[in-house]
Amino acid sequence: MSCEQIILPNLVAHCPYPVRVNPRCRESNSKSEDWILKEANFTERKRKLFLGLKAGVLTSLCYPDADDFHLQMSSDYLTFLFTFDDWSDEFDPMESDTIADCIMAALRDPHGFETDKTVGKLTKSYFSRYIQTAGPGSIRRFIDTMDLYLQAVTQQATDRTDQAIPDLETYIGLRRDTSACRPCFALMEFVAGVDLPDEVASHPAILAMEEATNDLVSWSNASSHLRNIRTFVLTNLNPQDIFSFNVEQSRRDTHNLVAVIMHTHDLDTQAAVDFAGDLCHKSIERFETERHTLPSWGPEVDRAVEAYVQGLQDWIVGSLHWSFITKRYFGQAGPEVKKHRTVKLLAPAGSASKQELEDFDDDYILPGGL
Repeated sequence: MSCEQIILPNLVAHCPYPVRVNPRCRESNSKSEDWILKEANFTERKRKLFLGLKAGVLTSLCYPDADDFHLQMSSDYLTFLFTFDDWSDEFDPMESDTIADCIMAALRDPHGFETDKTVGKLTKSYFSRYIQTAGPGSIRRFIDTMDLYLQAVTQQATDRTDQAIPDLETYIGLRRDTSACRPCFALMEFVAGVDLPDEVASHPAILAMEEATNDLVSWSNASSHLRNIRTFVLTNLNPQDIFSFNVEQSRRDTHNLVAVIMHTHDLDTQAAVDFAGDLCHKSIERFETERHTLPSWGPEVDRAVEAYVQGLQDWIVGSLHWSFITKRYFGQAGPEVKKHRTVKLLAPAGSASKQELEDFDDDYILPGGL
């Protein structure tokens, strides 16, 4: 096995925000796992990979103040979202279109739309709860941004089929939709019990802060995928045989920031990681700059904006810490990687051991020991 290593950027240390965890974290995560497992026909291997995901933990880190109802619905949604993301890696463009139509129909009529497709039934379940308390603006933004996400997933499937690597500018634009952060931002309104007026939601400072948050969340996870980018980009092998839990890369997905940087700028792996880390650092700086340009819309709206901006901040810091809790990126090595930032690159051609490929369990450590 290769001994080559890379050093991840110190994103956690660079992030100035305190990490908080919803006290119902473990319970809501467990319920969301059960909710998916009742509908999804997983093989034993995929079930094990799914249980290593801990999307409900991400929810509790990003929505730490949510009450029981709003946390559970949000946890179910994020668990669905990651599961769908893994499923979509196996879709061709036509399948992506068909599935997208089913999801959008369920969003537009969660009570009346009938389907036997798992994605449709799960969408009806979480969204029928969303609309119970969400405001009309939040509902519209959630549906519209889910539509953008699904369109981007179809484009990603097309690029994967064509084995096309986009240029950096194209990738960044598409990644802001494939990240699915935008519907998660609409979810913040639902959780906080606010409904931003359109003139606030479309204000340049709000949009810029959303963009900076989106970039930080999606790009930091791009850096976390690095364990098998080398085997894909440099050797053009299918890394599924090397790194089983990283389903996204195992499908030879070229939509990854580090891979795009390597291709666009002809950089080696470490240089591309450093480049991506610099972009992440600048995203936090952008966020803080725009925070100080926010105008006042009056006391009531300002309180809603404050809750929304706090939600963006929680997403930045929560997603960073979650990356080392989930087994999705580093298996059980997450705490060590978080501490030392050193990642050993796996050798190509399926030389990883069975134990390395299946190194998952149900234990995880939350920030602060919660």
